[in-house]
This record gives sequence, C-alpha cells and structure tokens, in this order.
Amino acid sequence: MRRKLAAGNWKMNGLRASLKELEKLKDEHPDPGCDILICPPATLLAPAVDMCWSSPLFVGGQTCHHKLAGPHTGDISAEMLKDVGATAVILGHSERRADHGETSEEVRLLAQAAQEVGLTTIICVGESEFQREATNTLDIIGGQLSLSIPDGSNGENLVVAYEPVWAIGTGQVPTSDQIGEVHDFMRDRLENRFGYGVGKSVRLLYGGSVKASNADEIFAISNVDGALVGGASLKAADFAPIITALENA
Repeated sequence: MRRKLAAGNWKMNGLRASLKELEKLKDEHPDPGCDILICPPATLLAPAVDMCWSSPLFVGGQTCHHKLAGPHTGDISAEMLKDVGATAVILGHSERRADHGETSEEVRLLAQAAQEVGLTTIICVGESEFQREATNTLDIIGGQLSLSIPDGSNGENLVVAYEPVWAIGTGQVPTSDQIGEVHDFMRDRLENRFGYGVGKSVRLLYGGSVKASNADEIFAISNVDGALVGGASLKAADFAPIITALENA
C-alpha cells in the first residue's frame, strides 16, 4: 500500500526565522496520516533537521551533484545531504532544467548518486505550455521518464512528481482529466519497465499551483498519491490544510 506524501519545496525562500513554520506544522499534524517532507534551501538544512528530529516531519534537499566530492564550487553532494540528516532530494525540477540546463540524462546521474547513498529521489517531469498545446504531452512525459529514472529504482527510493511547467506558480491548474491521464500513463510506464509490483509501489505526486482550495479535487484523481507543493508550503497555515486534505483522500 503506497503511503501518501505531502512534499514542500521551499525553493530559494526562507531565512532562519522561517523555521518557526516547521514548529507550527508539527503542532498542526502531530500524528499525520501521510508522510510530510520539507525541502528548504541548503542554508537551512541542518537546523531544519535538528528541529524535526523525533517528529513526523522529514527533511530533504532540492538538488545534488552526481559526484560524492571534488572540485565543484558551490555544489552539494548526495552524501553531504545524507550526512546532514536529509532523507530525500528533489531532482530534475523544471526550474533546474531551465535555469541550469539540466537534461534528463544528467538527472539520471544525479538520481543514481542519491539512491546509492540511500536518499529517496523525487524526480520531476512535466511539459511546457507549447508542448501541451502541440498535444504531445505524453510523448514528452514518456521521454523524461525513460531518460531520468535509473534502472535500480523502486518504491523505496523513487517518487515521481508530475509538474506541468505552465502550472507552476501561475495559478493555472490542469483539469482533473488531464492530471489523471498523465498519472495513469506514468503508472503504466513504470509497471511496464519495472514490473507490476515495483511499478505499483512508486508514489506519484502532482505539483503545480496546489492549494487548500483545490487539494480535495486533485487528491481524488486516480494514481495521485500526494503533492509536491511550492509557494503554499512556505507557511504552515497554507500547507497544513493541504496535508489534511491528503489524509482524508
């Protein structure tokens, strides 16, 4: 049985004062019926881990390097994330693909490095507005899945997040049918590649303008096992009701 997951991606937001939101979130959900993961900026990883120790909240990174160490100024290895107490890492987010030119082949290398040290990898896929309008969404998603996910992936070390680029931070949300079509397609692809058991065990998240007002509808969609939440995860008052909706789905 797949355990639902509410993951918050703080992106390049948050100072030490922001950590008080984690305390509020722990108070709101002392015994959650789903997994809760917060991925703050690298500067807040260590204090976030300390704050969430012995609580239901997990902490993850937002990316990593594919090598364990070396002359890579400004980069953070998967081993470093693991060492500081992170349990997961987001990889291949569309903002990383756009801002840093990350290809799906490079995302696979990052995921291999992260999985080798025991991190859960949340691999992001999604189409642009142009690709959606060109009606080749599933071709784009299929290619990203094939190239981004390492062969050794399973339900323990892999989560896949579908984030249509045109819906991230825009307030636009695909229809339930559009989300369901992609999530069912991803489930079929994973089952075909890894076998029914493994393919069935991988959690599939939706991301892109998720908020309390649309969470119930999104979580009722087939093969949606949770959400990767951006802006609405920065404040406990916004993120807590999304978590509640997921618990009740």
